[in-house]
Amino acid sequence: MLRDRKTLLILFGLPVIQILLFGFALTNEIKNSKIVICDYSKDDYSRMIIDKFSANGNFVIKESLLNHLQIESSFKKGDVKLAVVFPANFGNDLLHLNQAHVQIIADASDPNTANILTAYATNIIMDYQKTLYENLNLPYHIGTESRMLYNPGLKGAINFVPGVMVLILMLISVMMTSVSIVREKEYGTMEILLVSPVNPFLLIVSKVIPYLFLSLINFTVIVLLSVTLLGVPVNGSLLLLFGVSVLFIITALSLGLLISNIVETQQEAILISLIGLMVPVTIFTGFIFPIENMPDALQYFSNILPSKWYYIFIKSIMIKGLDISSVWREILILTGMTCLFLFISFKKFKNRLL
Repeated sequence: MLRDRKTLLILFGLPVIQILLFGFALTNEIKNSKIVICDYSKDDYSRMIIDKFSANGNFVIKESLLNHLQIESSFKKGDVKLAVVFPANFGNDLLHLNQAHVQIIADASDPNTANILTAYATNIIMDYQKTLYENLNLPYHIGTESRMLYNPGLKGAINFVPGVMVLILMLISVMMTSVSIVREKEYGTMEILLVSPVNPFLLIVSKVIPYLFLSLINFTVIVLLSVTLLGVPVNGSLLLLFGVSVLFIITALSLGLLISNIVETQQEAILISLIGLMVPVTIFTGFIFPIENMPDALQYFSNILPSKWYYIFIKSIMIKGLDISSVWREILILTGMTCLFLFISFKKFKNRLL
């Protein structure tokens, strides 16, 4: 065992990595959530509440909007999780009628995050109301009106189904292809392929195409079950959803090919593709734990995972109903990753032929 470095790495390295990842990444507390403010009142009362939002560590005010019509476009960009709207007569109503209202609009495509952020915002407003009541000794009341965009019923399936879809396609596609070339070496058929006139590129493509069709069948079944049984909508273009899903599957298959060209045995391929990717994909995709709550180093690390970008795309198309102009960045990133994985796989396989 002491001479087996791979076993030692698993025994001692894996627990350290897991405790660090779970310790820093897994938390129910939400911090530094970006919000927008639409203040029609622009009086001292609304500014004091805005200052409380700025001083609170759970929120970061990204911008102040001039019109409430800009709120939805801010949500479509994917950065903003919450919007707070002050009506035009907020201060006047509070001063003369002893009551006023504030509207809180949340992105409910992630219902758990929406509920938590709404509760945070309500507590800030209630804390200001309590302070105002103590200072002036009058029964002031500030009511909050909550609105949940994209998921008014706060269904959990709308958040978890896209995440599970990403997890299934990613792990199955990578695992299927990661053992393909390794299996040829273990069965002794690689020598036959090495001396044959088969072009390395055609050999790599031949390993990908069958698994591409199998993954497309999985994707179709998942979408049908999600729509018919779980009630998850497809508000955007079905053709765009299918096209980018094909791109993501090819990205995952390319990563599997890369792993297959690096390792020597099927056991190593399965260990890396299944166990090695399970935890990062689950944690850093964003459908269970918000990535913005993690340390900066882990946020940067999440950018190298194709699953993160596909999850953003799935939520944008299926839940928010956006078009290609809103998800072009994710498409370019997945395309770049696919080209990189295929290029490295081709180079690695070509070197084996020399």
